[in-house]
Amino acid sequence: MSFTNKDIDLTYKDLLYVDNNNNGVDSTTRAVKSASGGNTAIAVSDRSLQIKSATDNTTAVDVQDSGGNTKFLVDTTNDFVKANGVHINTQYVHFGINNVDSRTFAAGQHQPIPFEFATISGIPDFGTGTDPATSFTTAEGTDTRASDIIPMLWYINDNITIDAIIAIEGADAATGDTTRFHIFSYDFTSGSTSCLSNGTLLAHNADVTNAGSEQAYKSTLTIDSASVAAGKVVLAFFESDSINSDYSLNVTIKYHITG
Repeated sequence: MSFTNKDIDLTYKDLLYVDNNNNGVDSTTRAVKSASGGNTAIAVSDRSLQIKSATDNTTAVDVQDSGGNTKFLVDTTNDFVKANGVHINTQYVHFGINNVDSRTFAAGQHQPIPFEFATISGIPDFGTGTDPATSFTTAEGTDTRASDIIPMLWYINDNITIDAIIAIEGADAATGDTTRFHIFSYDFTSGSTSCLSNGTLLAHNADVTNAGSEQAYKSTLTIDSASVAAGKVVLAFFESDSINSDYSLNVTIKYHITG
């Protein structure tokens, strides 16, 4: 609307001002108001700018290009900030193992994959159920020592949300197997043989019919539970229905910190 040739009583409510007794903007941050006295979401001073929504919403700050595409977004309802459509604190971690180290994997067993391709001394098993076991007890013995489980753990320092998981597998023999991946979180108890408990399924993929060493396979896992609380640990698991091949495995987890 233009104010040209309009009386002030028909236009003043659309004017914005800072209520400072006609002293203008100074070092105190004050709300920008309409001339009728209503607050906007903006407060300013000569050294700061504050944006505070009257009600939390998904577009508290929305910076767009000339085509209307959002480039920077602050969502105060879901407590996140995105730039170019990606959470600004997006991060990635990896689990992986080569086919030489996976040779001790057993048919039908859920075997944890080392975190960040760690060097391993043994590989624990988490049972033969539909999903991996929801707990793990450490003990003196082959594949049950604390030294065996530690290389498999991703410790969660802050609350996170998992955004996507990709798993890639490659067999080392002409005949492959039916394979699958699971991602689990656990409560971690320091100084106890009850090392892992309260296992929760975070993600899984559909079975892969691996035809052997002539091709690699990529799976996009289904996210079953995206939120993981600080203090938990995350493990990635691989299972094959038989052992026609040994496998090199690479799992990438995309996530963002939620505070």
